[in-house]
Amino acid sequence: MGLGNQSLRGRGHARFARPVLAFATAGELEVLTSWWVIGVALALYVVEFVADKVPYVDSTWDVIHTFIRVPAGAVLAASAFGDFDRSIQVIALLLGGGLALSSHGTKAATRAMLNASPEPVSNWIASIAEDIVAVLSVVASVFVPVLIFVIVGAGLVISFLVFRKILRFFRQVARSIRGWFAPAT
Repeated sequence: MGLGNQSLRGRGHARFARPVLAFATAGELEVLTSWWVIGVALALYVVEFVADKVPYVDSTWDVIHTFIRVPAGAVLAASAFGDFDRSIQVIALLLGGGLALSSHGTKAATRAMLNASPEPVSNWIASIAEDIVAVLSVVASVFVPVLIFVIVGAGLVISFLVFRKILRFFRQVARSIRGWFAPAT
């Protein structure tokens, strides 16, 4: 399995590590078992956890992560199919990037819409709900990997349902901005 598995066995975590590593090292994802990668991902999650609770900071964080999450989703999906033909890897890259864009776009646009509301409670509730879904998704991916397909499917359905409201909100914002620059009559 590689060095990541050995380091886990040496620390007595083999019972937990085997299912995680057996699933995570599909294709060329062995790098995800590195403690450095896990540590950096955990540190970034802590920053995300804090940044998501502060209105407008979360939207800025989401804008920056548009250039991180979407390419990362594409590369991870392609890497998961590293043992397959190049055409399958390209399809995985496109689907992974599209799925990451859908999920990130829905999150970022919903947050922008929530930041427009005058009270901060809705932002905190959305952030805590995201945190719960993230943790449950990781746990499900370890113990019930098939459940992730259900969670992703539900997320896509929610994305499509929310998309129309988000589009309407941004059209309203665009009309307001145009109104600021319209000549007075």
